[in-house]
Amino acid sequence: MTFELPAIPGTTPFDGKQAQKGYALNKMCFSFNEEANRQAFLADEEGYMKHYGLNEQQAAAIRARNVLQLIAAGGNAYYLAKFAGIFKLDMQDIGAQQTGMSKDAFKAKLVAANNQPGLQ
Repeated sequence: MTFELPAIPGTTPFDGKQAQKGYALNKMCFSFNEEANRQAFLADEEGYMKHYGLNEQQAAAIRARNVLQLIAAGGNAYYLAKFAGIFKLDMQDIGAQQTGMSKDAFKAKLVAANNQPGLQ
């Protein structure tokens, strides 16, 4: 029996296929839990990516600091947050980038959604 997630326009579901595709990328991002690893990455990004075996799609997305490209390359949002944290970005920065909005506009959208009747 094969389970298939329903398509959600504009999204990339993180399923088994994406997990396999993004293994090296997510493993590298997980390493950023340790300060020494964050500093090693900043000192030699190319060498650090090579050490973890990132493919060219993943490395290009890291160089571009582009969350949508990282997700397409198999990145998981929770691991990507570790990468974004190196640059003092939080999940609202990531959400803003994913939606093409400014961070302030994204935050306003979250507040407006929270203030809808029945969602409190």
